[in-house]
Amino acid sequence: MARSLAKLLTHPSLWTTAIRLGWRLRMLPDRDYLRFRMVTMYGDADAQPRSHDLITYLHWCKAWGRTTR
Repeated sequence: MARSLAKLLTHPSLWTTAIRLGWRLRMLPDRDYLRFRMVTMYGDADAQPRSHDLITYLHWCKAWGRTTR
């Protein structure tokens, strides 16, 4: 988690997107759902999200927000 935060700090253009996403996800999804997502992403239910995947996802969220307005 610290590595992902450090990576995010190097991308100021994503800070607002990260804050908005964090507000929407303030209640974490069900543990079983998160394990399922880790299996579908990394092939391991106990995997931790990689920092570059977080940055890619935030870029996607930012672009998607622009297309839906």
